Amino acid sequence: MKLNYKRTILIGLAFMSILAFQQFYDQVIPFVLENTFKLKTSTANDIMSIDNVLAVFLLPLFGVLSDKTHTKLGRRTPFILIGSIIASGAMCALGILQKNTNFIGFMIALMVLLVAVAAYRTPAVAYMPDVTEKPLRSKGNSVINLVGYIGGIFATVAMMFLLKSEINEAGEKVYSSGQSFVPIFLVVAGLMIVPVIVMALTVNENKVLRETNIQDEKEDDIAPKTRLSRGAKRSLILILVSVFLWYAAYNAVTTAFSRYCVEIWNVDLATSSGYLLIATVTAIISFVPLGFLSSKLGRKKSILAGVLVMSACYFGAYFLKQETALMYVVFGLVGVAWAAINLNSFPMVVELCTGADVGKYTGYYYTFSMASQIVTPILSGRLIEAWGYRVLFPYAVVFSLLSFATMCFVFHGDSKPDARKAIAENFASDN
Repeated sequence: MKLNYKRTILIGLAFMSILAFQQFYDQVIPFVLENTFKLKTSTANDIMSIDNVLAVFLLPLFGVLSDKTHTKLGRRTPFILIGSIIASGAMCALGILQKNTNFIGFMIALMVLLVAVAAYRTPAVAYMPDVTEKPLRSKGNSVINLVGYIGGIFATVAMMFLLKSEINEAGEKVYSSGQSFVPIFLVVAGLMIVPVIVMALTVNENKVLRETNIQDEKEDDIAPKTRLSRGAKRSLILILVSVFLWYAAYNAVTTAFSRYCVEIWNVDLATSSGYLLIATVTAIISFVPLGFLSSKLGRKKSILAGVLVMSACYFGAYFLKQETALMYVVFGLVGVAWAAINLNSFPMVVELCTGADVGKYTGYYYTFSMASQIVTPILSGRLIEAWGYRVLFPYAVVFSLLSFATMCFVFHGDSKPDARKAIAENFASDN
């Protein structure tokens, strides 16, 4: 039994589309809201949390709808294709509406975009398990994630080249009145629709389902459901609280970082995108080594090491008063640390459940991570508005260290599998 890498990569193009959007959304939309439409930081952060609020309700909804759909294109492909077409159209509209400073039109288009992306995110993730044998699904998920990260890199590189600034009379880096954001909106729209079209043209979902002939596996339905011991339940709660806390730290930085660079270091969006690109690249490079490391150290120790490195990086970034090449080192380490945390946290959660409860426990994991991404832009935005952007990295340090403290009291869900098993298992998160 071998994974069909070519087919899995092609299916992963849908996830590439989603991560290209997400990278763009986190970096450019808050900047546009504050600088084009002159919104307060707290208001901009409130708007930035809407996609996470929608995701809590829409991701499971469209997952169920796609399960019950049967068309000539298959179950997942219609949602992926139609959703990406609508999303890319809304992205183009955003560029035009931003240029014309039409706030009401911009917000309507943004809502259409967020719903459209939510409509095809779950079907895109579910597509791979549909056509992949159960023992190979963790390996398949790692391929999907790597392809998705490439989409994020493409979007970041596009921002670096298409968003340019100039020096004003005060010696500050600003965007000129003639600077158009339309090209970057159009490029990201292309990055969202082109991969999906390639996937739809090269993979016939119904044909693949007939060829693989994968039947619904019933073992999970009849697996014995056992109650968690008091200690295991406490560990589960502490892991989930830790997930909430480190997402609070990381998401606050990624959401506000482009504006932090402008306000504190006087650098433009292209430069800030470069720092985040380094974090993404180092995360990708570190996937396999971290898989081996976690097999030696165990999941808990790998997570704790990642949290400490991430906290140290945020602490050091606070003391940098201006742009410096050292930031590439800092964010490179942030990427490695974030990968170590996410590659091990999801397996710790599902380690505590039986086969019959994997879906439910996966839901626990994403409920806490999504809830954090709803709360932290609002909370950090209020603090930034009150005390300025200098509070961003101390905020991240506090939440990172809190997650370290809660993880120290987790005593279940760890394991030390052999190296080959660890790589596949630790990739089983779609973060």
